[in-house]
Amino acid sequence: MNRLIVLDTNCLVQMLSIHSPYRSAWQAFRDGKYILCVTNEILEEYQEIICRVANEAVAHNIVNAIARSPYTRFFTPHFRFRLIEQDPDDNKFVDCAIVSGADYIVSEDAHFRALDTIPFPKVFVVRLEKFVAEIANY
Repeated sequence: MNRLIVLDTNCLVQMLSIHSPYRSAWQAFRDGKYILCVTNEILEEYQEIICRVANEAVAHNIVNAIARSPYTRFFTPHFRFRLIEQDPDDNKFVDCAIVSGADYIVSEDAHFRALDTIPFPKVFVVRLEKFVAEIANY
Protein backbone atom coordinates (compact mmCIF):
# COMPACT_ATOMS: atom_id res chain seq x y z
CA MET A 1 0.00 0.00 0.00
CA ASN A 2 1.29 3.45 -0.91
CA ARG A 3 2.15 5.90 1.81
CA LEU A 4 -0.04 8.96 2.19
CA ILE A 5 2.12 12.04 2.60
CA VAL A 6 1.73 15.79 2.87
CA LEU A 7 4.57 17.70 1.26
CA ASP A 8 5.66 21.06 2.62
CA THR A 9 6.31 23.61 -0.10
CA ASN A 10 10.00 23.98 0.71
CA CYS A 11 10.51 20.27 0.04
CA LEU A 12 8.55 20.32 -3.20
CA VAL A 13 10.73 23.16 -4.47
CA GLN A 14 13.88 21.23 -3.55
CA MET A 15 12.65 18.17 -5.46
CA LEU A 16 11.96 19.93 -8.74
CA SER A 17 15.41 20.77 -10.05
CA ILE A 18 16.74 18.18 -12.44
CA HIS A 19 20.09 18.43 -10.62
CA SER A 20 18.63 18.10 -7.12
CA PRO A 21 19.71 15.19 -4.92
CA TYR A 22 16.00 14.94 -4.06
CA ARG A 23 14.73 14.73 -7.65
CA SER A 24 14.01 11.02 -7.18
CA ALA A 25 11.19 11.98 -4.77
CA TRP A 26 9.44 13.91 -7.56
CA GLN A 27 9.89 10.99 -9.94
CA ALA A 28 8.59 8.59 -7.28
CA PHE A 29 5.40 10.68 -7.06
CA ARG A 30 4.99 10.56 -10.83
CA ASP A 31 5.54 6.79 -10.70
CA GLY A 32 2.88 6.35 -8.02
CA LYS A 33 5.18 5.26 -5.22
CA TYR A 34 3.30 7.47 -2.77
CA ILE A 35 0.03 9.38 -2.61
CA LEU A 36 0.28 13.15 -2.21
CA CYS A 37 -2.44 14.64 0.00
CA VAL A 38 -3.32 18.26 -0.73
CA THR A 39 -5.89 20.96 -0.16
CA ASN A 40 -6.73 23.87 -2.44
CA GLU A 41 -4.88 26.11 0.00
CA ILE A 42 -1.73 23.98 -0.30
CA LEU A 43 -1.90 24.05 -4.10
CA GLU A 44 -2.24 27.83 -4.00
CA GLU A 45 0.91 28.07 -1.88
CA TYR A 46 2.77 25.72 -4.23
CA GLN A 47 1.75 27.98 -7.13
CA GLU A 48 2.81 31.17 -5.34
CA ILE A 49 6.21 29.93 -4.18
CA ILE A 50 7.19 28.12 -7.39
CA CYS A 51 6.24 31.25 -9.32
CA ARG A 52 8.66 33.21 -7.14
CA VAL A 53 11.60 30.81 -7.55
CA ALA A 54 10.96 29.93 -11.20
CA ASN A 55 8.20 31.57 -13.24
CA GLU A 56 4.46 31.46 -13.73
CA ALA A 57 4.56 28.89 -16.54
CA VAL A 58 6.66 26.45 -14.52
CA ALA A 59 4.44 26.96 -11.47
CA HIS A 60 1.32 26.34 -13.54
CA ASN A 61 2.77 23.17 -15.07
CA ILE A 62 3.88 21.72 -11.74
CA VAL A 63 0.63 22.50 -9.93
CA ASN A 64 -1.37 21.21 -12.88
CA ALA A 65 0.65 17.97 -12.89
CA ILE A 66 -0.05 17.53 -9.19
CA ALA A 67 -3.76 18.37 -9.48
CA ARG A 68 -4.31 15.97 -12.38
CA SER A 69 -2.20 13.12 -11.06
CA PRO A 70 -3.97 9.88 -10.15
CA TYR A 71 -1.59 9.83 -7.17
CA THR A 72 -3.00 13.01 -5.65
CA ARG A 73 -5.85 13.05 -3.15
CA PHE A 74 -7.75 16.24 -2.35
CA PHE A 75 -9.07 17.01 1.11
CA THR A 76 -11.10 19.81 2.65
CA PRO A 77 -10.41 20.36 6.34
CA HIS A 78 -13.53 21.57 8.11
CA PHE A 79 -11.69 22.31 11.33
CA ARG A 80 -8.51 24.28 12.00
CA PHE A 81 -6.40 22.55 14.63
CA ARG A 82 -3.91 25.44 15.03
CA LEU A 83 -1.16 23.20 16.38
CA ILE A 84 1.76 25.34 15.17
CA GLU A 85 1.74 28.70 16.90
CA GLN A 86 5.09 30.09 15.68
CA ASP A 87 4.07 30.07 12.02
CA PRO A 88 0.29 29.72 11.69
CA ASP A 89 0.61 29.46 7.90
CA ASP A 90 2.16 26.00 8.37
CA ASN A 91 -1.08 24.74 9.88
CA LYS A 92 -2.58 24.15 6.43
CA PHE A 93 -0.20 21.19 6.09
CA VAL A 94 -0.98 19.91 9.58
CA ASP A 95 -4.74 20.12 9.00
CA CYS A 96 -4.37 18.26 5.71
CA ALA A 97 -2.28 15.54 7.37
CA ILE A 98 -4.88 15.05 10.09
CA VAL A 99 -7.96 14.91 7.84
CA SER A 100 -6.24 12.72 5.25
CA GLY A 101 -4.80 10.30 7.78
CA ALA A 102 -1.39 10.88 6.18
CA ASP A 103 1.51 8.79 7.39
CA TYR A 104 3.53 11.97 7.79
CA ILE A 105 4.42 15.45 6.61
CA VAL A 106 7.69 15.83 4.72
CA SER A 107 9.28 19.10 5.81
CA GLU A 108 12.56 20.79 6.62
CA ASP A 109 10.78 23.61 8.48
CA ALA A 110 11.83 23.85 12.14
CA HIS A 111 8.36 25.06 13.14
CA PHE A 112 7.02 21.55 12.55
CA ARG A 113 9.13 20.28 15.48
CA ALA A 114 6.39 21.65 17.73
CA LEU A 115 4.32 18.63 16.66
CA ASP A 116 6.74 16.29 18.46
CA THR A 117 5.38 17.48 21.80
CA ILE A 118 1.68 17.25 20.94
CA PRO A 119 0.21 13.86 21.88
CA PHE A 120 -3.14 14.27 20.10
CA PRO A 121 -3.79 14.44 17.30
CA LYS A 122 -0.45 12.81 16.54
CA VAL A 123 1.19 14.11 13.38
CA PHE A 124 4.57 12.75 12.31
CA VAL A 125 7.12 14.77 10.38
CA VAL A 126 10.10 13.42 8.43
CA ARG A 127 12.91 15.31 6.78
CA LEU A 128 13.28 15.22 3.02
CA GLU A 129 16.51 13.21 3.11
CA LYS A 130 14.87 10.46 5.18
CA PHE A 131 11.83 10.45 2.89
CA VAL A 132 14.00 10.05 -0.21
CA ALA A 133 15.86 7.15 1.43
CA GLU A 134 12.58 5.51 2.40
CA ILE A 135 10.95 5.72 -1.02
CA ALA A 136 14.11 4.32 -2.62
CA ASN A 137 13.10 1.04 -0.95
CA TYR A 138 9.57 0.98 -2.45
